[in-house]
Amino acid sequence: MEMILVMTVVVILFLLTVPNIATTLTVVNDKGCDAQRKVVDAAILQYILQNDTQPSTTQDLISKGFLREKQQFCNDGKEIILIDGQAQ
Repeated sequence: MEMILVMTVVVILFLLTVPNIATTLTVVNDKGCDAQRKVVDAAILQYILQNDTQPSTTQDLISKGFLREKQQFCNDGKEIILIDGQAQ
């Protein structure tokens, strides 16, 4: 009987924490992608200063050495694109 009670409490605690973990992971991924966009924005500014023109794609930034291939994607795999001179 005591073991069933202990197991019940453990299961209830587990069920209460799982949604919080999922929410936390979503927030972390969103913040990580925001930070990656800022890195791309900084690369855009460097590109403009060096070339007197705006890059049209992240490939322009990569070919000139301002970004690495993997920096054009967020951790969740979403590609960062350039719209009106800013990373989106």
